[in-house]
Amino acid sequence: MSNSLVILGSQWGDEGKGKIVDLLAPEYEYIVRYQGGSNAGHTVIVGNKKYALHLIPSGILHDGKKNIITNGVVIALEELLREMKKVSDVVGNFEGKLFISDRAHIVFPHHKILDGLSEKAKGKNKVGTTLKGIGPAYMAKYARTGIRIADIFDPPYFRERLKASVSEAKEITEKVYGERFDIDINKVYFQTLKMFEKIENLVADTSLMLDKALRENKKVLFEGAQGTMLDIDMGTYPYVTSSNSSALGLCNGTGVSPKLIGTAKVYGVSKAYVTRVGAGPFPTELLDKDGQKLRDEGFEYGTTTGRPRRTGWLDLVALRFASRINGMDGIIITKLDVLDHFNEIKVAVAYEYEGKEIRDFPAQLKILEKCKPIYKTLKGWDKSTKGIKKKEDIPDEAWEFIRIIEKETDTPVVMLSTGPERTEYVWVR
Repeated sequence: MSNSLVILGSQWGDEGKGKIVDLLAPEYEYIVRYQGGSNAGHTVIVGNKKYALHLIPSGILHDGKKNIITNGVVIALEELLREMKKVSDVVGNFEGKLFISDRAHIVFPHHKILDGLSEKAKGKNKVGTTLKGIGPAYMAKYARTGIRIADIFDPPYFRERLKASVSEAKEITEKVYGERFDIDINKVYFQTLKMFEKIENLVADTSLMLDKALRENKKVLFEGAQGTMLDIDMGTYPYVTSSNSSALGLCNGTGVSPKLIGTAKVYGVSKAYVTRVGAGPFPTELLDKDGQKLRDEGFEYGTTTGRPRRTGWLDLVALRFASRINGMDGIIITKLDVLDHFNEIKVAVAYEYEGKEIRDFPAQLKILEKCKPIYKTLKGWDKSTKGIKKKEDIPDEAWEFIRIIEKETDTPVVMLSTGPERTEYVWVR
């Protein structure tokens, strides 16, 4: 039996995974981030201090943990160093606490330029990226023009790779987009070497580390970024992220055999409602006062971008889909307390499309855009659930809400998060 657990988002991201990983981290020796980049944002509150983590695993705020950034992550070195500085008051010396894969790809300034130009060129059809250069960095990876952490150990080779990459970006910027390109290769080269000096002692073969840990049955917690519905293959394409943000990305994102990960438990984190940042279909979106109330009560503004999030009722068609493709063993519901003062609470149990009922999440964007949610309306509980820690304190109406989720997804709800603090949660299964 595996001692491993996967925590991932089961919606469009921003589900509160950071708090859950932070909460569970004391039970695990390894905390592993396996995909995405600084486009992800996890907020963890410790005491009266708030930490926004974008690259570093949430376990960094706990003593004695090995925090790993694997090969599936794309890393902007300047942002990693900035983040390390922010948590240095808690962490101290990072050696032995943070490990960075030698196979991870690097996000460079020209990737961010290309990201912005690509979004601008799409006009009204833009995806709504964070403009952090994540997409172009993954594009370079798959075009075999990317640069890995390992490449910097050989400066002449790194310079050669960088020159080719920047030259290509210059061609695209000037000839495709008709814009001026003024990145200095020498400046980027020396800046990168200088930044690399600060993390060189943290670089490791993380694939080998994890293989050894799993074979020794060590306790490993895998931390997903973004959410299942943003997965490059299984999400609402093309309004998705650039990596596999579902459990499907775990093996290739860590370099670990499926035989070693296959028995890990998978918990999907879901808000008690739904939010989304950027463009793309959103069947249960609320554009009325209820949507604004969810945004205000839940303080729904992006950790990475600061953008107001779109809000809507809980979509059990999407959650059912997420549970199936991730093989979820349990659901963790966050922000239950945001629903405390709604007289009625709705959950979508199916969609209606051209007079027909759909219970499975469709791949075709045109169909999804025309789907209307079929709601089940529940009575609100109209009492505070904030900070409750005992099952006995959960209102009867909230239990009915939980039962509907379990019935429609065929997945047990295992935990409720009832506030942003570490201590505000209750195990229900």
